[in-house]
Amino acid sequence: MLFLLVICLTPTYVGLSKQKTKVPAPQLLSDPFLQQPTKNSIRVVWFTEFPGSKHIVTWGRDFTQTAFATTTKLSRTREDQKSQVGVQNASIPNNKPVKRDIWRHEAVVTGLKPGTRVNYRVTSIRKNGLSVSSKNFTLTPNPLPNTPLKILLTSDHQLKPMVAANMQKVVETVGRVDGVFFAGDAASASDRASGWFDDSSGGAFFPCLQGRARKELEHDGVKITYRGGEIIQHAPIFTTIGNSDVMGRFSWGNSLNDEYQSAIPRQEAQKLYGKKNLKNNSFNTDTYEEIFSLPRSKSGGETYYAVTFGNVRLVSLYITNVWRVPDLGKPRGKYQESPTDLNNPQNWGYGQFIFEPITPGSTQYRWLQQELNSPEFKRAKYKVVMFHHPPHSLGDNVVPAYTDPVQVIERDKGGKITAVRYKYPQNLDYLTRDVIPLLEKANVQLVLYGHSHLWNRFRSRSGMNFLETSNVGNSYGAFWDDKKRQVPTGDKQDFFQQGNPNGLEPVVPNISPLKNAEGKPLPYIASNDITVFSILDTGTGTVSSYRFDTSTQEPVVKFDEFNF
Repeated sequence: MLFLLVICLTPTYVGLSKQKTKVPAPQLLSDPFLQQPTKNSIRVVWFTEFPGSKHIVTWGRDFTQTAFATTTKLSRTREDQKSQVGVQNASIPNNKPVKRDIWRHEAVVTGLKPGTRVNYRVTSIRKNGLSVSSKNFTLTPNPLPNTPLKILLTSDHQLKPMVAANMQKVVETVGRVDGVFFAGDAASASDRASGWFDDSSGGAFFPCLQGRARKELEHDGVKITYRGGEIIQHAPIFTTIGNSDVMGRFSWGNSLNDEYQSAIPRQEAQKLYGKKNLKNNSFNTDTYEEIFSLPRSKSGGETYYAVTFGNVRLVSLYITNVWRVPDLGKPRGKYQESPTDLNNPQNWGYGQFIFEPITPGSTQYRWLQQELNSPEFKRAKYKVVMFHHPPHSLGDNVVPAYTDPVQVIERDKGGKITAVRYKYPQNLDYLTRDVIPLLEKANVQLVLYGHSHLWNRFRSRSGMNFLETSNVGNSYGAFWDDKKRQVPTGDKQDFFQQGNPNGLEPVVPNISPLKNAEGKPLPYIASNDITVFSILDTGTGTVSSYRFDTSTQEPVVKFDEFNF
């Protein structure tokens, strides 16, 4: 284990350094992780920084069964001077991205029996014959409907400081989980490879979920290193697209952060650039889709889908918009364009626009209607819908409304543009107006989401539960008591400084809530010291939420639990 950890954290990057280092043996860039279980098979995926001549999975009691992997090369993974990959980034000039070659290997393990776990490991062989193998892990196909499962509910990892501690405490508290529902935002600036695999800060996506992280936290002079949890080597992960999983206009000339923020709507890209390379000139989810092997829908591919996992029907939707800064001053942001760019539409951000429509009549909405009426959905014991953007929240990102920005261009008497502003009518919020009524009618029991980096939950009059359990690494706060959001002063009916703008009151944790200075229980956790994870237990029909205080190191506390 130590050898694999060291070589994962000290890789050699072809093209990122002028000095070439000879590697005495090949190395795996990640441990294997599991995808797309069926009733008798499951997919095993891992990554290397060499193409190799052969990549295999062996499994069974004596590892006598073998499956050969299909290898593909990630098309957009790069690094830049914002990358934390050791000394290599010092050789990247002018913050321009440099390609990083990474190969993905996927093998299908077949002939499995539900309820039976078997050992497996992966092996990658270079063309010179040198090979490297992973540790031994376990896998099983899709569980039978009556199998009790423990499913981790999480989101918003993004290299945040407490993620490794959070995932480590998952394993220490509940043991091996059977699946992971991940509600978006895996890695910041999705094309930056190190954020997925080996960021030197110690909190990259795969290491945290595979027990290979090395994140050091310090409180009161005491340093503790967290390793994450060995989770997705044994349990399949199902994800949804968050705003950080979407990249903007492709470029070799700007930093990856700039590229991430450069996304513009497709229709505006067509006006500026024509129909050629429209995706490269607007936004894309290529790296996200290349990394994962998710269930597919006919109309949305991997971007939205439905799958049965045990007795859960999971519906994953593409509900997220571009993130813009909320500043009300000069920067380009949610509410205005920068004054310096008023006459340069190619530099406009077009507000906090939505990537994939979910309005009635849209392709995704029609697909959702069909899914909610499907036999697979109706016969499922537990009905869970997952997406990234919050329909109910005390956090920052629930404001403005989830609707198309209304552009307002102000001009002087001579016709010169003096301001470009954006409105977001609250009564046109597509989630509360269009999506949630569909889910209520279909008897969905749980809506899972993230984005605001906190924990809070809500419950509708019909009994549908809303859970935002995204305070896994850091928080941007809850706007409750005396804390207020930064919003425009006009159109007060559209911009809420405090609370949940969409009507429901937050539920106070029912076991051990945190309290404010006056001793009043708080209906949220928004902390940069306390981290939270939640577990769906299909055996009992409960969702339990746990907190861990990294500053005190006191034992994990179960603070909330509710039944379907």
